[in-house]
Amino acid sequence: MDTLATDEGVRFLRTPDAAFSDLADYPWAANYLSFEGLRLHYVDAGPRDGPIALLMHGMPTWGFLNRKIIRRLTDAGWRCIAADHIGFGRSDKPVEDDWYSIARHAKAHRALVETLDLGDVTLFCQDWGGPIGLAQALDMPERFSRLVIMNTWLHHEAYAYTDAIRRWNAQWREDGLFLTNVPERLSLGWFMMVSLGHMTAADLFTIVSQASYPALTPEADAIRRGYDAPFEGLGRLGHAGPRRFPLSIPLDADPGETGRTQARQFDALLDWKKPINFIWGGADNVFTEGWGRKWADHYPQATFDLLADAGHFLQDTHGEAIADIFLERSAA
Repeated sequence: MDTLATDEGVRFLRTPDAAFSDLADYPWAANYLSFEGLRLHYVDAGPRDGPIALLMHGMPTWGFLNRKIIRRLTDAGWRCIAADHIGFGRSDKPVEDDWYSIARHAKAHRALVETLDLGDVTLFCQDWGGPIGLAQALDMPERFSRLVIMNTWLHHEAYAYTDAIRRWNAQWREDGLFLTNVPERLSLGWFMMVSLGHMTAADLFTIVSQASYPALTPEADAIRRGYDAPFEGLGRLGHAGPRRFPLSIPLDADPGETGRTQARQFDALLDWKKPINFIWGGADNVFTEGWGRKWADHYPQATFDLLADAGHFLQDTHGEAIADIFLERSAA
């Protein structure tokens, strides 16, 4: 596929619309916002006059991750906005790794919130959607009324990174398993099959070592197709966005501007007085139950609901339960 270029000369790829046709349980029309000459895709579903939910995704997912929550909330009368970070989903994909930064992702979402003039927003955030989404609530607190925080973090001095996070970071560095094999042998959709429990880590290594792919149920394969769709036919150039997220985790002794910004945000968020609901996957070895409870304990107004058997990508496996918990909490 030929690369396109913005007026500023940023080269990017654009996934053909055909890649997104007939995705399981993802019927919503595409909407686009221009950001630095690139298309930022977002779903805008539900009644225009309904209360607003802004749903964030992380890596290596896209708005497809939140499909079950969107369906349940729109059925309950909510307006759901779910954007794909640049480099993911139906958004454009700059091909230079250095284009990507957490600050730029946050800036893109700020443009979305301001362009749509969103107010009285409930933020749903998980994984990298935490730092990026919480930045919106802290920078524009007048636009946000409630936070729903799921299996994420903000870097700060006292935060202890798990071994799972350190392994994830290492596998995207030089000669790492994922850097070496994505996308040539291991697509992000197959990676998600392990994370969602549809195959084992041993199956993943069989894919890498033998290019032998396990049989999936039709339902699981439809989900795999959903997570593979954004990168269909794009090759290594089209995966710059996913490569940058793991390497942006501020693990080094000097956490850099990303880490320092998150530390300031963590401190600022301690003053949040509005409702805050923690909904946590208890089977996640990346952001553990212990960390989630410790974070929630900072807020006397917080609720903490544990989905004991949910892993890191709880929106996919437990989306309806998340929505039901939220609807009950918000009605209280």
